[in-house]
Amino acid sequence: MAGTPGEAEEQVLSPSLSTNSENLPLEPSLGWPSMEAVTAPEVASGPTLKVKEASPADAEEPQTSPRQGASSPIPQLLAPLEEQPKIWLPRALRQTYIRKVGDTVNLRIPFQVIIPQPHAGSMAGTRTRFDLETDTKSPTSSGAVVLVLNEGTHITRSLRPNGPSICTPEGGMGWAPCDQGKPKPRATWTHNSCALDASRVSVRNGEQDSILFIREAQRADSGRYQLSVQLGGLEATATIDLLVIERPGPPQSIKLVDVWDSNATLEWTPPQDTGNAALLGYTVQKADTKSGLWFTVLERYHRTSFTVSNLIIGNSYAFRVFAENQCGLSETAPITADLAHIQKAVTVYKTKGFAQRDFSEAPKFTQPLVNCTTVTGYDTQLFCCVRASPKPKIVWLKNNMDIQGNPKYRALTHLGICSLEIRKPGPFDGGIYTCKAVNPLGEASVDCRVDVTNIILKAFCDEICKR
Repeated sequence: MAGTPGEAEEQVLSPSLSTNSENLPLEPSLGWPSMEAVTAPEVASGPTLKVKEASPADAEEPQTSPRQGASSPIPQLLAPLEEQPKIWLPRALRQTYIRKVGDTVNLRIPFQVIIPQPHAGSMAGTRTRFDLETDTKSPTSSGAVVLVLNEGTHITRSLRPNGPSICTPEGGMGWAPCDQGKPKPRATWTHNSCALDASRVSVRNGEQDSILFIREAQRADSGRYQLSVQLGGLEATATIDLLVIERPGPPQSIKLVDVWDSNATLEWTPPQDTGNAALLGYTVQKADTKSGLWFTVLERYHRTSFTVSNLIIGNSYAFRVFAENQCGLSETAPITADLAHIQKAVTVYKTKGFAQRDFSEAPKFTQPLVNCTTVTGYDTQLFCCVRASPKPKIVWLKNNMDIQGNPKYRALTHLGICSLEIRKPGPFDGGIYTCKAVNPLGEASVDCRVDVTNIILKAFCDEICKR
């Protein structure tokens, strides 16, 4: 389109057209209906909307419509529809967030803020036929368009993104602030309902998130942090519980209460410092003086006394106790001042009295001597068995003559078996041999006959007997 700033040329838009020749979008946020919803009869008979370029004089002086005077009221813009800001709290932060002393705390909390757009209440729900006219080629153009509604209401719309708009009723012209810039959300943090310590905690706020950063967490940083996001008169809050923990202190003391058999009873007191966290229990260890190595007896024990069993007899033991929380065991542990000496119990056996049986008896031969015939020059042995208590004295006789001490004979007695050896007997060694057993309770004797023959004579006699 072409024309002078003082003239306004009208152009009727088709119902399906949504932009002008300069691609200027028509804003549905002002409550105008879509042009695609306008039917042909409404286009032919409905009111017209004229858009024309506005000069700088239009912004300074009010314009008067030929149909209505300047006393007509200025249409008021309805309050924008505001929505509550939303804070998206990560799942890990919906419960107590636990960190160790010295760790870095970096919390990024996203939020959603919907920026409202103003809209004209006097034009809401009106189906309108549009006419656009502007002259962007004119050197005196101010870069604004004037929208004429119902041939009596003029709305000047700036082509600049944040420029002002002139809203004029029938017969009047005036300025109304429209889209003067998006309101920014305001995010603030508090720690236990107090302001943050800027020397330790850093905060960075953006349009869609807020970041809280602690380089080295300390136990004093524990507590409740609250994030508040404000947009106009609306506000959303989120709460984060932070717990900074460390290893607990050692138990205050430990003592050896009692030692019996292979058992030892210990007692100790809880630590003064639990590391800003609940104790998970105690760990008891033992060490014998021979090896000096520590072995764990039990873990995560909740009481303050315990009896250690199955200790080795003859060893001496020392004990120590650690406290434990989520960070781990305490760095040190107290050790018992006294050693537990496991001594072997002295057992005294007492036998029951009983009447002893009297096994005393006089000598009695259970196996007598046997008569025998021997050959000259061949050794001969005589045997017999005797039973007696107390042990009897054995005496050997030959033809009632004591032969003890004679080197030709050798007498032996073992376990009641008596033997007499006749060494190389001759013709004169034959006779009656007697074995006599004597003890305090009596005596007994047995005898036998021994014959000594010549071998030649024996063979002759045997031959005679055969014949």
